[in-house]
Amino acid sequence: MLDRASELKLALLAKDGDQAAFGALYNEYIRKIYDFIYFKTLNKETAEDLTSQVFLKVLKHISNFKSDNFSAWLYTIARNTVIDHYRSDKNYKNIEDCWDLADWGDLAAEADTELLMAKIRQAMKKLSPSDRELLTMRLWADMPFKDIALNLGKKEPAVKMAFGRALERLRGEISPLLLLIIYSLLWKKIS
Repeated sequence: MLDRASELKLALLAKDGDQAAFGALYNEYIRKIYDFIYFKTLNKETAEDLTSQVFLKVLKHISNFKSDNFSAWLYTIARNTVIDHYRSDKNYKNIEDCWDLADWGDLAAEADTELLMAKIRQAMKKLSPSDRELLTMRLWADMPFKDIALNLGKKEPAVKMAFGRALERLRGEISPLLLLIIYSLLWKKIS
């Protein structure tokens, strides 16, 4: 994992055309961006396509990079790419109702997972889109609060407070045992 100074150095080198620096950034973030997009689409092929689009956009626009935080810039591009995807899909009615199940293995495990995901879907649908976005960035993508704040254009303390409130609303919708299961699933995904 890159520290912020190394990440910025690589981003500036990539901005100047250094392909090896861009490759290092790509290797650092490909899985994180895929996971972030997958959680928003819950479709493997769509997540793969959109992840490719994100890195093509980054490569095309790296010369415009002016921030001191590459990961926040990258997640902004990923977030906007997902939004553009849903806007362009005329058959899709609501960007927030994308809670399909992935193929997770044997039938018994799938049945248990389906029940669990149905409960999670139910609880998440009751949250606002901004709460879901915040929980996704923090719990699924494991983004630091500072990066989330930059991504959302808010101050870090406000993001922390909003996260705490969103988590409380989620806790109010599901049992503590289910919340522990969600945390464990998310932890496995981001570990």
